[in-house]
Amino acid sequence: MAHVLSGRAETPTQSRILTYVRDEGPLSRMDLAARLGVSRTTVAAEVGRLVELGLAEDGGPAASRGGRRSTLVDLDAGLRFVGIELGATSMRIAVTDGRLGVLARASTPDADIRRGPERVLAEAIELTRKLLAEQGVERPAGLGIGVPGPVDFHAGMPVSPPIMPGWDGYPVRDALSRELGTPVLLDNDVNVMALGEQHTGVARSASAFLFVKIGTGIGCGIVVDRHLYRGADGCAGDIGHIRIEQSGPVCACGNHGCLEAFFGGAALARDASSAARAGRSEILAEMLEADGRLTAAHIGRAIERGDATALQLTRDGGRRVGTVLANLVSFFNPGLIVIGGGVAGLGHTLLAEIRSAIYRQSLPLATGNLPVVLSELGGDAGVVGAARLISDAVYAPGDFRK
Repeated sequence: MAHVLSGRAETPTQSRILTYVRDEGPLSRMDLAARLGVSRTTVAAEVGRLVELGLAEDGGPAASRGGRRSTLVDLDAGLRFVGIELGATSMRIAVTDGRLGVLARASTPDADIRRGPERVLAEAIELTRKLLAEQGVERPAGLGIGVPGPVDFHAGMPVSPPIMPGWDGYPVRDALSRELGTPVLLDNDVNVMALGEQHTGVARSASAFLFVKIGTGIGCGIVVDRHLYRGADGCAGDIGHIRIEQSGPVCACGNHGCLEAFFGGAALARDASSAARAGRSEILAEMLEADGRLTAAHIGRAIERGDATALQLTRDGGRRVGTVLANLVSFFNPGLIVIGGGVAGLGHTLLAEIRSAIYRQSLPLATGNLPVVLSELGGDAGVVGAARLISDAVYAPGDFRK
C-alpha cells in the first residue's frame, strides 16, 4: 500500500526542489544546489526533511562528473494526487503520481451537472475511492477539481454558475476534503485544463497563452508569465458570455446573443436537431432517429459522410469563436492559442475556421508568430491540470487556499 502523506513543503527551498523534480525528473543534489544558489549542505538538509514528510526520496547515484558522485533526488514513489474534471454532461477522474503521470482513470460520459452537488459529488467520491483502492492508496496527497462555472477560488465554491442549478455557494472544496481526508482545491474547469496543457501538453514552453474550451459552454484559461490569471473576482476568461449580436438566441446566463448561445455543445446540438427535423439534412435526421439526440460527435461523423449542413454549422461556429478570439489577440497578444473541449473533437474543420477568422481580423504583428492548435491532451487536460493545481499547493509552504 502506498504511503500516507504526513506533511507539505515547509520552506521556499523545499518548494523549489519539489517543483524542479516534478517538472524535470530526478536531479542531483549538486544540480539543485547550483540552481537554487545554496550549498549542498543546505540541499541535503532540506531533502532530508522532505523525505521525513513523505514527499521525496533518494533516487540513487547521479552520473559521474569526476570525483565524488552526487545523489539523485526524486519524488516519493508513493506520492499520489487526484484530479477531477466535472463537465456539464461528463465526469473524469484520474489518480496521478507525484510528477502528475496518470496511473488510473475513470469517467462517466453521461453525467449531468444539473442533478445538483450532493448527487454529483457523491458519485465523484465513490469513483475516487474505487480508483484509490485499486491503486492501493489509503489517502492521496491532495485533490484538485474543476467545475463548469465561475468559482470563488479562495472560498472553494461555485458562484452563480449558469449551467449548474443548485451549486451556487455550495462548499465543494470543504465537502470533498471532509469526505476524503485530504487537501482540496476547486477551480473553473477551463483553468485546470490550461494548467494541464501547460504541464505536459502543447503549451509546455509557452509563457503567455490562451486555452479555449469549447464544450457545452465556452470558456478561456489565461496564462501570463506562466501563471494562471483568474482576475479580481475569479471570473476572468468567461468569453462564452461575450455578446456578439444584440439580438440572438437566449443564453443560459439569461442574456441574448452571447457567443455560447450561438456555438458550443448545447447550441450545436440545438441547431443540428432543428436542421434534422426541418429536413435540411438526411444524415442528421437518420442519426437523430437512431440515437434520440445529437451531439458534437454526431456532427463530426456527419461531416465525414459529406453532410453540407453539419459542415456549415461547424464553419459558422468556428467563425464566431475566431472573431471573439481575434479581439482577445489584439488586446492580450498571446504567444499561443490552444483549442480543447468536447466540441474540439470536430478537429481541423473547426480549427481551420477559427484560425482563418483570427488571422484575417487581427493585426499582422500579433499573428505573425501565433500558433492556433488543438489540445494535445484531449480528455486528460482537465484531470492532469486539476492534479497540477493541488500539487502546486502541496509543494508550496503557507496556506494552500490563499
